[in-house]
Amino acid sequence: MNEQERNLRWYNLAMMAFVSVWGFGNVVNNFANQGLTVVVSWVLMIALYFVPYALMVGELGSVFRESKGGVSSWIKGTFGPTLAYFAGWTYWVVHIPYLAQKPQAALIALGWTVKQDGNFIKGMDPLIAQLLTLAVFLFFLWVASRGITSLKLIGTIAGTSVFVMSLLYVVLMLAAPAIRGIQPATTSFEFKNMMPEFNFSYFTTLSMLVFAVGGAEKISPYVNNMKNPSKSFPKGMIALAMMVAVSALLGSVAMAMMFDANNIPADLKMNGQYYAFQMLGEYYGVGKLFIIIYALANLLAQISALVFSIDAPLKVLLADGDRKFIPKALTKTNKYGAPINGYMMTAILVGILIIVPALGIGDMNSLFDWLLQLNSVVMPMRYLWVFLAFIGLKKAADKYKSDYKFVKNDKIAMTIGIWCFAFTAFACIMGMFPNSVEAFTGEWWFQVSLNVATPFILIGLGFILPVIAKRKNDMSNLEEASNISA
Repeated sequence: MNEQERNLRWYNLAMMAFVSVWGFGNVVNNFANQGLTVVVSWVLMIALYFVPYALMVGELGSVFRESKGGVSSWIKGTFGPTLAYFAGWTYWVVHIPYLAQKPQAALIALGWTVKQDGNFIKGMDPLIAQLLTLAVFLFFLWVASRGITSLKLIGTIAGTSVFVMSLLYVVLMLAAPAIRGIQPATTSFEFKNMMPEFNFSYFTTLSMLVFAVGGAEKISPYVNNMKNPSKSFPKGMIALAMMVAVSALLGSVAMAMMFDANNIPADLKMNGQYYAFQMLGEYYGVGKLFIIIYALANLLAQISALVFSIDAPLKVLLADGDRKFIPKALTKTNKYGAPINGYMMTAILVGILIIVPALGIGDMNSLFDWLLQLNSVVMPMRYLWVFLAFIGLKKAADKYKSDYKFVKNDKIAMTIGIWCFAFTAFACIMGMFPNSVEAFTGEWWFQVSLNVATPFILIGLGFILPVIAKRKNDMSNLEEASNISA
């Protein structure tokens, strides 16, 4: 790469990463989980987990600068093709719960766009609501299968609008007491009220924090486009951490000013983002303007994310996967270039995950909260592969050279990698225990069973494809041998 191509500055990288990693939902969901104690949780999470995670990603991106498969390529370089396949499989399969929730989120946004309230699916029978959710998913699966890509541009514009409005919310809410004379809903912001109790209930909320700060591996390829990456990349990541910290802390304080941290609405995860803009419009005398703009932008962003997440992760799995592990039939494409059998596999898995929970979870608010919590358990599983790749990199440190090193001492670097791996695994396991319903009731056990079974089933399915691929490859080899002998 010549010097002209190394044109990214540290502040360019920091802003790109911030837009990619951060969202207003991260603030709302974690405030709903922890209340005011989330302030201290954010500080600990960013300092002890997010900063080292982001810096590790930079070193992996620098070492494997020519790779195109992301995490699976890192694992292939450090542990070989078999684990690389499972890394690729994990990256794809963790999107199944994500795809099961996106139609829900789109329907909620639609309700707020049209009626400016959160009752569109909230009061529905869960099975009816989930059948409607399934219909929405299947429609946009069909849209994706037609190779329609224009939604990505619409989604980018809408997503940027949501992001800008989220920052605007924080600024206007913090200024509301001075400008509009609003009295904060939470009356005490003393440090003792921000200090969490490190008990079992608290540990069940960690996976949501990990889920919020994950995804930094998306920016790993850009380390090679930087001037002087050994200095610029860590500077950019520290700037990213500071922006995330400021956004998280001020956003949490803004939420506490609007909602009583000691009396959080039960449906805050489902409707909190919309309540925030609805009330902000009332504070500033603009009526429904804020909520309509935010709901419409979020609706388009959710639809775009749904279509993109159906298509992109699957194509990464099938395009970069070793043919020893992936059956050829899955790579079959239609005239639009969509892997149609892969889409069928996606439809079956997502359909099951949409319908089955509705049979045992009593209302849509609980169902939404459960699916969000399941995402916080399953999505961070892909980060485990990032830390495993980094550990493998440090084990064979003499073999690899890079323009940038996270920590010069390889043993210290490996220890930090092991810490991040262990913490992520711990957070995923603890996240399997719901804190949103009364413990040890029938619904609690049903949710725990689903939370435990779903990751094992999704990852376990990855063991089936190599068996099928081997059988098909053996049959093809026999047919070729027969044709040659004949």
